[in-house]
Amino acid sequence: QVQLVESGGGLVEPGSSLRLSCVASGFTFSNYVMSWHRQAPGKGRELVAAMTTTGGRINYADSVKGRFTISRDNAKNTVYLQMSGLKPEDTAVYYCKAVGILTPRVYWGQGTLVTVSS
Repeated sequence: QVQLVESGGGLVEPGSSLRLSCVASGFTFSNYVMSWHRQAPGKGRELVAAMTTTGGRINYADSVKGRFTISRDNAKNTVYLQMSGLKPEDTAVYYCKAVGILTPRVYWGQGTLVTVSS
């Protein structure tokens, strides 16, 4: 049974930091490109950050460059999103996504809510 389980969301003040985690199970994590996406209220889902299987290539949305860092631990089947300098516009449900490089499979987590407000 494939699962992607996000955690680490919450309510924080502007300027704060949070680390999101996404633990994968049920598939070979190291064969999947991992990414974080977010969906703000009333908006579409957007890519936040993506990392290739070994971390050799990383992409960030312009809106989070310099503030967010994606990382992965293939031994723990986990991808992280370290967020700093949070802004109210970062408020969204954050999802992790897995895309296979050997098989055309895509998996999504259930999301974790991040709210940035004073």
